[in-house]
Amino acid sequence: MNPNSTTAGNRRKIKKSTPFPSTRRLRSTSPSRRVSPPPSAAAIGDGGLFVEELAQFEALRISPESPNPRSFPHNVKQQCWEKAEKIKGRDPDRWRRDSLGNILFRKLAGCPGCLCHDYDHIVPYSKGGKSTLENCQVLQATVNRFKGNRTEISKNELIQRSATCLVSGREMDFLELSSYGNVRRGQDSGGCKIQ
Repeated sequence: MNPNSTTAGNRRKIKKSTPFPSTRRLRSTSPSRRVSPPPSAAAIGDGGLFVEELAQFEALRISPESPNPRSFPHNVKQQCWEKAEKIKGRDPDRWRRDSLGNILFRKLAGCPGCLCHDYDHIVPYSKGGKSTLENCQVLQATVNRFKGNRTEISKNELIQRSATCLVSGREMDFLELSSYGNVRRGQDSGGCKIQ
């Protein structure tokens, strides 16, 4: 058995009287890795303020943003959602239809359910598609996963892969209420208006 491995039987107990809780050992496989204690007032006053930490920070380099990121920027996602077909009687900020007619709920993004959606590259990213508004569509997540990076796929095939979801107006209200805390109707909802 490896003497460096940790098991429940041979873990060292940490004393609760440690002056700086941050000096406790981290739960890692490296026995020498520790968190530094806070600096003393003398270290700050002498001008030796975190010299080692400062050097480590300066060594970090944030890579410049790629001119064509794989995922869509937030503003493109917003505009892409606005491009999708509105559902009559529903708040367009919360409900839309994809190009196949599937109902989508704004709060359900990236999950595999029937109301869930993804922001899809019309021309796949792996085939040179850009992450721009012109190349973005809101698509039911299950359909998007089936589509993958294929371009030679018919609309009928995608419709057959759609997750069937029959949602009543009352169920839509319940989803809105549980996600947003209220129910908002679209401007074209009809019905009586109290003046």
